[in-house]
Amino acid sequence: MKIVVLAGGISTERDVSLSSGTMIYRALKERGHQAVLLDVYLGYEGELRDGNFSGIFEEEKDWAGELGIITEENPDISQIKAMRPDGDKNFFGPNVIKLCQTADAVFMALHGENGENGKIQACFDLLGITYTGTDYVSSALAMDKGIAKELFAYHHIPAPSGIRLKKGQMQEESVPFPCIVKACCGGSSVGVGIAMDESGYSSALAEAFKYDDEVIVEQYIDGREFSVGVMDGKALPVIEIAPLKGFYDYKNKYQPGSTIETCPAHISPEKTRELQMYAEKAFAALRLKNYARMDFMMNREGEVFCLEANTLPGMTPTSLLPQEAAAVGMSFGKLCEEILDAALRKHKSKAD
Repeated sequence: MKIVVLAGGISTERDVSLSSGTMIYRALKERGHQAVLLDVYLGYEGELRDGNFSGIFEEEKDWAGELGIITEENPDISQIKAMRPDGDKNFFGPNVIKLCQTADAVFMALHGENGENGKIQACFDLLGITYTGTDYVSSALAMDKGIAKELFAYHHIPAPSGIRLKKGQMQEESVPFPCIVKACCGGSSVGVGIAMDESGYSSALAEAFKYDDEVIVEQYIDGREFSVGVMDGKALPVIEIAPLKGFYDYKNKYQPGSTIETCPAHISPEKTRELQMYAEKAFAALRLKNYARMDFMMNREGEVFCLEANTLPGMTPTSLLPQEAAAVGMSFGKLCEEILDAALRKHKSKAD
């Protein structure tokens, strides 16, 4: 198949996206697909073979190049914008839409704002472009952590208690210390902090408001962290994440050797089933499709709390979903093809 692996962009998770995209692109090439790795913002301005975009997929070149290396710090988005070849401010770079329309499918390797908030998915739906992952409605629901918490509560899915707070809004409620402060529509733990006291709380708020005009302040759960991938509504094995230092922040997520990950997690069969059940319920509550990953905490009393859903989970060398798939005998390449096949089925059912 002709596949565009769409990555990059101008979100704070750009580097994560490029790393995921590189892994996906190489896996698909190894399995015989005509894949192109494309930065959604920088686009493509190369020569056309025979005057059409179809020939681009036949080029013998490594589209990954030097892309996909994740640093310990968030990327400087202003520097990325300055690299735009045409100087345009349009989110879609040169020829991105035309290449996506030429492909049989687009593998969404985007993370963060614009990639996971449903905007690109809505655009692709209007243009009839087949893409991996869930649709625009469920993307928007899951991206807004405040709305997701309300849906979890309605469907009796346990989640940490907390409040929403807009920039400049007078805070009428409080959450006891320690508490978690995070951007309402962020990912990869960007803009997430733990506040132990008033001073730390002020700093955490200031940091979170750098990334969003609305934040979530919620109770801190002292315990163990888990994640459960879901594919077509069925849960994968549970994985436990144990950072060697601090909590599961941006650095610990993407720097090799920063965490100990155990899959299947060393928990009882009853707790395994409970986590998988809530992962499947969260998947359904948010109307998710294709695949996603749910993150959980378990406190010292054994109570579980669903933190959030990731609609385009990372596919980097240290990512969780590929490890969960491997636990059931699914290679990384096979996982990519299963995700593609589900996207093609979704598109065909909509067309019918």
